[in-house]
Amino acid sequence: MEPHTTPTAAPKVRARAVTRSFGHSGRHVHALGPFDLDVQHGEFCCVVGPSGCGKSTFLRIVAGLVRPSGGEVELRAGRRHPAAMIPQDYGIYDWKTVLANVRFGLDVQRVPRKAANARARDWLDRLGLADFADAYPAALSGGMRQRVAIARALAVEPEVLLMDEPFAALDAQLRTILQDELLAVCQATRTTALFVTHSLEEAIVLGDRVVVMSARPGRVIAERRPPFERPRTGALRRSPEFAALQSELWELLRGEVQTGAGGAAMAQPAGERS
Repeated sequence: MEPHTTPTAAPKVRARAVTRSFGHSGRHVHALGPFDLDVQHGEFCCVVGPSGCGKSTFLRIVAGLVRPSGGEVELRAGRRHPAAMIPQDYGIYDWKTVLANVRFGLDVQRVPRKAANARARDWLDRLGLADFADAYPAALSGGMRQRVAIARALAVEPEVLLMDEPFAALDAQLRTILQDELLAVCQATRTTALFVTHSLEEAIVLGDRVVVMSARPGRVIAERRPPFERPRTGALRRSPEFAALQSELWELLRGEVQTGAGGAAMAQPAGERS
């Protein structure tokens, strides 16, 4: 089985001693770090941790949306805009059709309209949205809107895909379906991915590596590599190895969740309580 990552190559994303603070004087909050992380080319790296530990802040720093207070992040890429981000709230435009939403990044890159439409329609077809190209987001379910967001991000063929709990607002059944769809797409394209989630199950299903963060200020306290070869399917959720790793990760996180102010939001194995 060919490995999904290339650990000996230079990392695609490299973060060193990254910190982020908010506020001024008496209301100063140290939200993140020092935080170190390497993400290899073709790796699907999942980051888990308690609410408020700085997971999303770090993702926005990598995306260039937030500046770190200290340290540095290097994104080794061959293009000016190498990353695409999928937020929690879909981030699609209500006044644009589904096709126009998926094509948006290509329009920004000034890809010729014919080629942009062809690529956008290809991704709509891959994600089961071909019949909704001319529809508007108001006519779509939450799961379909999230498919549009995924299609839009992948249509620009990003070197790095950044995802901030993209399935958090969906019900459990739909979340499982979209996890499996994302798993299939990323395995096919071998896109480097950095995925923030509260869900240990989601991290184990999707990730080549699961990075565990402490309570605020977030730091790396552990990392694990799920022992499942690729290509994977969602059937691995039923394996004893899956349950054992989920339990191990929860034990690592239990104290951090209790320390963090928003710990109740951390997804945990059935029967556990924070």
